[in-house]
Amino acid sequence: MWGGLTRKIFAVKHRSGNGGHSAPVGARLPLRPSPPLSGLPISTPSAPLSPHTHTHSQISFLTTLSRSRSRSLPSPVESMGSEIRVIPEEGSFRVFIGYDPREDEAYQVCRRSLLRRSTVPVSVHPIRQADLRSAGLYRRERGPTESTEFSFTRFLTPHLAGYRGWALFVDCDFLFLADPAALFALRDDRFAVMCVHHDYAPTETTKMDGAIQTVYPRKNWSSLVLYNCAHPKNVAALTPDAVNTQSGAFLHRFAWLDDADIGEIPFVWNFLVGHNRVDPADPDRTAPKAIHYTTGGPWFERYKDCEFADLWIKELEELNAEKTTEKAAIPNAAST
Repeated sequence: MWGGLTRKIFAVKHRSGNGGHSAPVGARLPLRPSPPLSGLPISTPSAPLSPHTHTHSQISFLTTLSRSRSRSLPSPVESMGSEIRVIPEEGSFRVFIGYDPREDEAYQVCRRSLLRRSTVPVSVHPIRQADLRSAGLYRRERGPTESTEFSFTRFLTPHLAGYRGWALFVDCDFLFLADPAALFALRDDRFAVMCVHHDYAPTETTKMDGAIQTVYPRKNWSSLVLYNCAHPKNVAALTPDAVNTQSGAFLHRFAWLDDADIGEIPFVWNFLVGHNRVDPADPDRTAPKAIHYTTGGPWFERYKDCEFADLWIKELEELNAEKTTEKAAIPNAAST
């Protein structure tokens, strides 16, 4: 269990019509004492990762497959040349995490938290802009409102998945507290994408390490998305060329889809720090399953004491302890 860790729990006002629990836009609710964390539905297995159930991503996640693997792929993929770059399913659920070099620590913690708590096979792949540029998949110039290197590359997820099956995209500033298998199980073939339908309008003008904070409709919807990669609308609209040329409004607002194509995920899987609230009277439905440090997390000096910082720091400490143990074991293994 989480032991003596403490954190602040907020009351919540249920907002009808969107399936989520949020404070009114821009509201600052008073702090309330938290109940013991042991009463919250947080999954925290401590066993080592199993090599048979989890896949660790490599430095470059671009796996090349010959075109001859399938002649049924849609023309957007065919147009990429003599080879197609995809991540095959291979019996595991594919998770693509947005990567930014200045947030490497956040990526490592996000990845660990997801793998540690998953009870199903998972393959994790960082979406590195440098890799995509080297592969000829991304050529877009970075604009002033792009707070991370994956502001647009995230929309290549269906392409990287070969326009087959389902895949999850998630920002690197997430901390998973529950088994992601429950999130994967929500996928519904009626929808092209599934996400939390946030009603979020931040009041700050900057975030993270001074990046510009922008406000737009459906903000944060694209920060965690279950993609139905084979859905015809995704195949037609989310080509590498479109991701390189379409506007931020088109992509982040899912403008290639009708409202009926966008399924809803409970807000607890994209729990926005400083916005979403836990109802102490209903922790089963309102306690976070995945925390999103959307304005900045403890890896930035400005946010080292933010809400839920203790949980992220604990995960980092465990990760660092594992790395120390692994390094110490290498000489011993070589001498035997």
